[in-house]
Amino acid sequence: MRNIFLVVLGLCFLTSCKTKGYVGMGIDKTIFKTVNIDTLFQDNISIRAISTDGNKIWFAANNSRFGYYDLKINEKIQRKITMDTLKLEFRSIAQTTKNIFLLSVANPGLLYKVSKTDLKTSLVYQENNAKVFYDSMQFWNKNEGIAMGDPITDCLSIIITRDGGNTWNKVPADKLPKIVEGEAAFAASNTNIVIKGNNTWIVSGGQKARVFYSADKGNTWKVYNTPIVQGKAMAGIFTADFYDAKRGFVAGGDYEALNQNSGNKARTADGGKTWELIAENQGFGYASCVQYVPHSNGKSLVSVGASGLYYSYDSGNTWKQLASDPSLFTIRFLDNHTAIAAGKNKMIRIHFLK
Repeated sequence: MRNIFLVVLGLCFLTSCKTKGYVGMGIDKTIFKTVNIDTLFQDNISIRAISTDGNKIWFAANNSRFGYYDLKINEKIQRKITMDTLKLEFRSIAQTTKNIFLLSVANPGLLYKVSKTDLKTSLVYQENNAKVFYDSMQFWNKNEGIAMGDPITDCLSIIITRDGGNTWNKVPADKLPKIVEGEAAFAASNTNIVIKGNNTWIVSGGQKARVFYSADKGNTWKVYNTPIVQGKAMAGIFTADFYDAKRGFVAGGDYEALNQNSGNKARTADGGKTWELIAENQGFGYASCVQYVPHSNGKSLVSVGASGLYYSYDSGNTWKQLASDPSLFTIRFLDNHTAIAAGKNKMIRIHFLK
């Protein structure tokens, strides 16, 4: 009887875990109650992509601009890339040890390599097509990187470098999963691509809100459905993050219904194969960026978007608004209690306080 009891108890435990859908779900021991915000700089600028590099916060912006803010000397260094009369919109940024990479969104798609030492720029990839629209870029390591964009044919546009960013090649359509007509992506915060080790996730929106997954650095792909709101041009997944190879979070919603807080957040515990909606009709509405808090065991997250800055300490079950500013587009952590955020006309530093 004792063995039967233990088996039944074990089955109940497994069923409970499966119902919750998030292994190791619980409450982060560190609970933030408020924030202190420093404005690093203000300008007539739109920043949707940032990358932390020690004391430097690199940014990619509109009107052909890029640069960094030096936290050590409290100074912004900014440059402008001249390409004919084009006003380039940089919404993707990535880095290696020696270089920063900037990718413009629309036709022509232009990818620049920028030396960290002297800010010298060189064009390393160009794509001319009326349908070109690149959304995000990341590196696996110092040699290999990936960028993704909206479909030109019947698949997402994916370009990959294997030589440190000196050359980029577009992945042939027959090597990629087919998209659904009207499925694309959103260049909201350079978080359409998430990388953990060799694992890569790409998120989509529009007619379908799906997750494209590669276990081998972009050589092969699988596609998984999500329950995020979809079926409209401006609805779907706008942002994603993974804490590790298993636990991940996607968010977004309907850009034409900014306050809608249902069907806009979901999590996975199996590497993106299955997703569950959480915090339905609670917390934030449309979100442009979501990030895990470092060293929180996957329990603490933050989001920025139309509803302001929101925070969860219980794996996304509940959310608390810590700032009402709707002008922030993207956020990255420096450590487990300090983050940098940027958006419309500014970059700020956020101190999360207990």
